[in-house]
Amino acid sequence: MIPVLEEFRRVVIKVGSALLVDRSAGRLRHAWLAALAEDIAELHGRGVDVLVVSSGSIALGRTVLGLPPGVLRLEESQGAASVGQITLARHWAEALGHHGIVAGQILVTPQDTEERRRYLNARATVLKLLEMRAVPVVNENDTVATSEIRYGDNDRLAARVATMIDADVLVLFSDIDGLYTAPPKSDPDARHLAVVERITPEIEAMAGGPASELSRGGMRTKVEAAKIAASGGTHLVIADGRGKNPLKAVRDGARCTWFLSGSTPTAARKTWIAGSLEPRGTLTIDAGAEQALRSGASLLPVGVRAIEGSFSRGDAVMIRDPEGRILGRGLVAYDSAEAALIIGHPSARIPELLNYPGRAWMVHRDDLALF
Repeated sequence: MIPVLEEFRRVVIKVGSALLVDRSAGRLRHAWLAALAEDIAELHGRGVDVLVVSSGSIALGRTVLGLPPGVLRLEESQGAASVGQITLARHWAEALGHHGIVAGQILVTPQDTEERRRYLNARATVLKLLEMRAVPVVNENDTVATSEIRYGDNDRLAARVATMIDADVLVLFSDIDGLYTAPPKSDPDARHLAVVERITPEIEAMAGGPASELSRGGMRTKVEAAKIAASGGTHLVIADGRGKNPLKAVRDGARCTWFLSGSTPTAARKTWIAGSLEPRGTLTIDAGAEQALRSGASLLPVGVRAIEGSFSRGDAVMIRDPEGRILGRGLVAYDSAEAALIIGHPSARIPELLNYPGRAWMVHRDDLALF
């Protein structure tokens, strides 16, 4: 069964340079962006959380700086990104602001989604922006990322961000309406695939190479992004974004390709916490905290009676009941030294005990997997 966008409460939209920037003029496609902003506003108005992953900073910056066509050297790309990021952020803020929506800019590098401490910081920032009904606009920090420490394309970046924030669906807008069994421009017998339930080697073999000078991705990177998204419980859809109001077109049934996940973001995240991370310590809790956890609450410092081990914020820890039985695992919000200072105390005392306003929980319920 093909999903519909109306089913989802958290949506990530990825926009590539080739759609956002007029290649021949090197200028932003203002009318196209305004139409997409209309689509985003419609979703936002229904209470949906929306995050945008937007390319375009290098493409815009190179025009402003008068850089010639063709492949840029690393330092030229970084300089173009530095100039283009300001322009790109302003255009998104203006387009969304026209609908009364606040935009927030977030620039990331791979460490922000791969290293647990930075991952938790980035996740917390994005979730707070969504809670405040802002639309985060995310891009790779091309001004500092080198070829050795970068995603290399915003398709995979979008997939990492989507799974980081437990998005229900990731929409990748492209210059094609989905995946075909072969390149449709060269093979008249190529068939469009409306749904991909599982990414097999045969599916991967159908993907082609990079698409254009302005973009660093192609169908190959989109299929790789689909693998990342599906493993995190996020569906992915590849759709043609060249026309105005491309999101509305998807909602209205335009041809596209859905890559389905066999899980949900919450279930996939809890499976990862429960089985893929080695615990670095132990938290022993009291009976009241155990009851609260089983009812779906977060673990607060007041309910922790003892800690063992040396751990850092974001590490996995075992959680034991008063009799020493293992209840589950979670990602801890404090390192072991800080945890030792606040266990047994109400959350209201955390600023006094740590001399800074820390988080109210020891382990958030979204970062907890009970056995």
